[in-house]
Order: sequence, then structure tokens, then C-alpha cells
Amino acid sequence: MGLLIRGGRVVDPVQGLDGRADILVEDGLIRQIQPELAVERGTVVVDAAGLVVVPGLVDMHTHLREPGQEAKETVATATRAAAKGGYTAVVGMPNTVPVVDTPGQVELVRARAAREGVVRVYQVGAITKGSRGEELAEMADLAAAGVVAFSDDGRPVPSAAVMRRAMEYALMFDMPIISHCEEPSLAEGGVMHEGFYSLKLGLKGIPALAEDLMVHREILLAENTGCRVHIAHLSTKGAVELVRQAKARGVPVTAEATPHHFTLTDAALEGYDTNFKVNPPLRTGEDVAAVIRGLADGTIDAIATDHAPHTEAEKAMEFDYAPFGMVGLETALPLAITRLVNPGVISWTRLVELMAINPCRILGLPGGSLQVGQPADITLINPDLKRTVDRDRLASLGRNTPFHGWSLQGWAVATMVGGQFVYQEEGV
Repeated sequence: MGLLIRGGRVVDPVQGLDGRADILVEDGLIRQIQPELAVERGTVVVDAAGLVVVPGLVDMHTHLREPGQEAKETVATATRAAAKGGYTAVVGMPNTVPVVDTPGQVELVRARAAREGVVRVYQVGAITKGSRGEELAEMADLAAAGVVAFSDDGRPVPSAAVMRRAMEYALMFDMPIISHCEEPSLAEGGVMHEGFYSLKLGLKGIPALAEDLMVHREILLAENTGCRVHIAHLSTKGAVELVRQAKARGVPVTAEATPHHFTLTDAALEGYDTNFKVNPPLRTGEDVAAVIRGLADGTIDAIATDHAPHTEAEKAMEFDYAPFGMVGLETALPLAITRLVNPGVISWTRLVELMAINPCRILGLPGGSLQVGQPADITLINPDLKRTVDRDRLASLGRNTPFHGWSLQGWAVATMVGGQFVYQEEGV
């Protein structure tokens, strides 16, 4: 039985589409896209009038927490949260317990995702054993097991020599290194951005320089080795400019930014609310403005959530001891629409590039387009829908959102993976 998504505004930059069209889905694949398609007998019709229809969103930076931290999140709950947020695929970071540094751990996540996941799940393998930054993991075995990139995310790789060797190996598999850019000796013990508010609040700061130095190192190493390097969660004005200059020189560097780094500043920590504690930390208004410019002008390639769920008990600890991180899968899209698309900072076309096309391009994943013959991974968005973020209604196990009570406009109302709706609101 076919399914026809009728009358939506279809936005697909790969095909140069931005206008009203119908999409016919059969056998899990996109079969036709035309301004108006005839409805065959037995075809299910989904009325998408007033909706924006885009290629399925892909989050290239998700902490699934499984294995080992199932009290925070599981593959099942994370993928349900992703589907509710409009994502058809997520990419799991390796800092689980144990770290995903062997083929067996990759297979464990893959098997769990096949049984319980509702969206596609891809896995990043660790750069070093145990993500300790000392000895390289068996990168060839991890590549053979199907990882899509290498990263010690959550921790930097302190040694330039180790990172250089990692890049040389990754180059052999044509895979990117995803770098958590933080110079450890400068960042050690810090819990927020170093500046006016850290002094005011009496909290140890993490200077912007800690990020800038490591971004500069990774760019130089990428330039030297030819390996593609992707900078995770870019947050400083200096780092944005370093990436901009490197791209102008032809260095194979890409970067992502999170919604919290283009919406919040370190002033938000005045109430000592640990839901605002994240690494890299919330920065200054100048840094936020630089990140937004980078998203608009192409310096920053992707919007990623850095979805990092924690238990309420963990986040209830004193600020110095509470873990870094906030959830983001269910709020990333409306934050991007409310803060970037609606004010005219970026277009819908650019949004699709940032949240679907470029994550697939950087990681070599299928998807990112609504081309005929491709799997029907599709996100339907109501651009006019206004809703207040309520942490108690999140699909994620994590309730650690800093956006509780925010009124946002533009939400996913249906998510399709392989021709099947994995999330669909009433009336769609």
C-alpha cells in the first residue's frame, strides 16, 4: 500500500526544491515527487498542507548512554526522543561504560538498536583505548566493525603525537576524527566559562583559550596529515575564526555548533542551576554572535545536539560536582527555527543543510535528500506551531533541559523512517 504526503512545502537543497509538492512513498522508498500526483486506489493520504517537508534530520552527536548508564538513557528512549524531535538518525558517541573501543562494543550497540531503536543508529569509535588519550584503539578493527568516525568526545586527546598518529590511521579509512577541543591544563577543574560571571559567582572558569588552542592544534595536524577533522561543539569567537581561516586555506576541517551555544550565555548560570552546566561551557554574548555568524556564512557546517542526559539526582548535586551536559534531541529543531529561521538569520534551505545534508556528507551516511529511489526518511514540521517546553513531557529519560518553560515556534509533527511513521502527532 502506497502513502502520499500531499501538499506540503518540500525543501530539499540537493534537488533544488523549495515549494509545494506531493511525495509518493512505496515499499519504504520515495517513488515520486511532483507538484501534484494522482491518488491511486488504496493509497493512504497524509495532508501536509501548511507543513514543511524535509529530508530526515540527522544528529551527528548523541550520547545514547547505553551500555552502562541506562539510568540516564537507553537506546530505546534516546531514539524515541530523537523521533519526537524530527530526527531519523542519530550518531552515538563512544563515552559509554565501557567505552566503545572494540568491535564487540560496536556490535552490542548495533544489536540493541536493531531490537529497540525506532530511528537509525550509527556509532563513533574511540580514538584511544578507554578514551584515556594514551594508546590508540584498534582503529582498523573498529572501522571494519562499521563505525563512522573516531572520537574521544567528552575528553580531549592531550598528546599531539597521539592525535597525529590517529589522524594518519583515520586517513587510511577515509574517516573523520571528531575532536573535543579542550586544552586540559587550562581547563582542569573549571565548571563554567572564565570571565565576569565566573568571578561574580565564585566558580572556577574554563577560558576560551583552552578551546582555541586545541582547535588550532587540530587544524595544523589536519593540514599536515590530510586527514579530515571535525570540531565538535564549537563555542568560542576565536575558534570560529580559526575554522573560517582554515577553510579559506583548503584545510579539510568541518565544525558543528549546538543550540545551547547559539541561544544561551554564561549569564544564565547566575542562579547556579546545574541544567546550564555543559562542556564546553556557555560563553559570552560575543561568542554566541560569532557562532550564529558561522552558522549563517557556512563556517560551521552542522547543528548537533550534544544530547547528554543525566539523572535528576546527579544534577541535584552542588554545582562543582554535578556532571556537565543537557538534553537536546527534542528541542534542537524548534530552537533553530525560533532563533535562526524566523528572524531571517538563515533560510529553510540552510536549516536543512545544517541538520540533514551536512551531517550525512561529513560522516558518509546515506540520507540528506528526498531523491526518488532513496529510503523514505522524512520529517514533517509545522512552522507555525507554538509550544512551551515541558521537561516532564520529554520522551528522553533525561530531564536536564535548560529550556523548560521556553515558548518556541516550529516543531516536528511527524517523523518517518524507511516509509514508516515512528512519530506522528494527532491530526497528521
